[in-house]
Amino acid sequence: MGILDTGVKNVANVPRYTIGSGSIQELERILHARRSQAKGPVIALVDEFFSEYKTNPAHLNLTKDDHVCVVSTTHEPTTDGVDAIFDNLKSHGITSPSAIIGLGGGITMDTAKAISNLFNNPGNAETYQGWDLVKTPGVYKIGIPTISGTGAEATRTCVMTNKKTGLKMGMNSEFTVFDQLLMDPDLTVTVPRNQYFYTGMDAYIHCIEALSGHYRNAIGDALSRETINLCKLVFGGQDMMSPASRERLMVASYMGGCAIATSYVGLVHPFSAGLSVVLGMHHCVANCVVMRAMREFYPREYDEFWLLAETQGVEVPKGVCNGLTAEQYEQLYLATIIHQKSLTNALGDEYSNILTRDKVLRIFSLM
Repeated sequence: MGILDTGVKNVANVPRYTIGSGSIQELERILHARRSQAKGPVIALVDEFFSEYKTNPAHLNLTKDDHVCVVSTTHEPTTDGVDAIFDNLKSHGITSPSAIIGLGGGITMDTAKAISNLFNNPGNAETYQGWDLVKTPGVYKIGIPTISGTGAEATRTCVMTNKKTGLKMGMNSEFTVFDQLLMDPDLTVTVPRNQYFYTGMDAYIHCIEALSGHYRNAIGDALSRETINLCKLVFGGQDMMSPASRERLMVASYMGGCAIATSYVGLVHPFSAGLSVVLGMHHCVANCVVMRAMREFYPREYDEFWLLAETQGVEVPKGVCNGLTAEQYEQLYLATIIHQKSLTNALGDEYSNILTRDKVLRIFSLM
């Protein structure tokens, strides 16, 4: 199988962004302009690490009529969790906000995007898990990433796990894209080193999957190549968390998100989704764990990944599937094999003949 058309015909990117040290100071001007165009309170969804914003909303230029919601990042987003946040906002009488802010990592930004969609589209979160099911633009939304790598600030999806179905999918729609980004590398200075690496390498993994896949396009390829170059510059250097490195990684995260929005992920992400659904592992560290089993499929990138981890002295968990029950292994298989688009991108239309149940379980056993 050669290079195939991605099927993404008309790409939606974030229309406005600002990047650089101190960029968050632009929020006051942006909110002032927004309030002049739309009535209703501003909703700020804030990563629990920055929970001081709950008691001091002046940091976000909010008023007494606005609403701050602290988002737990203990677990990845679920459809039930998103519905609970949305119902809570409605219980406060909020029906038509003027803007929604998502300040945090991928969990918080994805939650903000989902809440934005639900305000203007009937039904609950699981209604819109899939491709282009959101029919109406959501509430104006501002993304403020505080960690780099997931690309949630740039992508057209917000990923959630449906506990009832075991399905980990997003609201994949052009209406899910943020309207405005504030990318301030100063906000990433407090990220723990290991987490900084795990999350940053999500951008790298997005792009090695895209470039190795069957669904390609020229702009996505160019964005992927530069994202990989930036990641190697950051993680191959002596100080991956210097001011210059943190800004480079923020650029890589955004570009990697733009790249994957025009293509599909490959083999790592479906296996990572299995670890998240069955074992509750956070997405980015799960990606890194999956790389332990990817030598067969991405040999050059496998060596490069582990060299970068060694350079930074980062420990990636191992043995995470040791001692699992037969039922858990079966759940891992089912939670992985369901990702048809990604697996087709990686292995072609006959992926199910390659990824037999025994093969999938052997791959998990290497983790």
